[in-house]
Amino acid sequence: MKKLAAAALTGLLTITLAACGGTAGGASGDQTVTMYTVDGLEDWYAQRVEEFKAKTGITVQAVTAGSGEVASRVEKEKANTQADILVTLPPFIQRAASQGLLAATAPAGIDQVPAGQKDAQGRYFAVMNNYLTFIRNPQASPRTWDDLLAPALKGKLQYSTPGEAGDGTAVLLQLQHVLGDQGALDYLAKLEANNVGPSSSTGKLQPKVAKAEILVANGDVQMNLAEIEKSGGFEVFFPADAQGKRSTFALPYYAGLVNNAPHAENAKKFLDFLLSPEVQGKAVDAFGAPSRTDVTPSGPRADKVKAALDGVEIWQPDWDAVLAKLDADLAAYKKAVGR
Repeated sequence: MKKLAAAALTGLLTITLAACGGTAGGASGDQTVTMYTVDGLEDWYAQRVEEFKAKTGITVQAVTAGSGEVASRVEKEKANTQADILVTLPPFIQRAASQGLLAATAPAGIDQVPAGQKDAQGRYFAVMNNYLTFIRNPQASPRTWDDLLAPALKGKLQYSTPGEAGDGTAVLLQLQHVLGDQGALDYLAKLEANNVGPSSSTGKLQPKVAKAEILVANGDVQMNLAEIEKSGGFEVFFPADAQGKRSTFALPYYAGLVNNAPHAENAKKFLDFLLSPEVQGKAVDAFGAPSRTDVTPSGPRADKVKAALDGVEIWQPDWDAVLAKLDADLAAYKKAVGR
């Protein structure tokens, strides 16, 4: 999931998510919202924005890329703001807020979002919960972090790049949790012998694993379970540590109103819509979990998410602390893997 080219749109997939009909205005003036969003929710967005336009007549246009990419684009366009809404993973949403790129807002129902999943200053909140995981082709059966170092996986493993992809940054954080800061760097230096190379998008690794071009990659529960249901070809797993413990942490899709948004009022309406009980109840359609505590997911897809996380310890990063040392951690990572 989750490098921005010098040209504003080059290399980014732009998707217009809109239903037919609605009020006049279409792609102009007050009848649009532009959302820069991390990839992984394209199908879910398509349904939600059809519903939103049927209600409001407002068209939502989405520009989709990796977590770091969409946040970087908002930063680069600060003097000429193009986006109304930013949706990305931590710690990129926290960094955007710290750079003054997000404006405070208070969507209806924000009181139902736990304190740990929203900004105390109102600049962002979790739209949907998600979790770091790994995927493997049926030809491979790694179960532990040590298994990923096996010579048999040379050239058959790839993970998205920390600092560019949210899921890739999560790999670094997870290894810091399991092995400590220096232990994580030492481990990733060893893993480089098996790694195919950098990747700015986690989603692009799924088809590679399904086709056995590679056998192991990182991912996240929501995106991976959705793809498994659609086309199969791989399974999710959580690498165990030396004591056999499997662990992960939440990687919510966070949304925020961009500062000086060109269509701020329409953007606020869409944020209200995303946090409404009706839409939150549909998070499970994408194998996500609602961020509102008063909405309980149910059904076969909710059961699959629960089953995937069964026996896995879930820990909570301090995202402010992560952000404070992120640049230093990324520099240390690049040095450790020789980039």
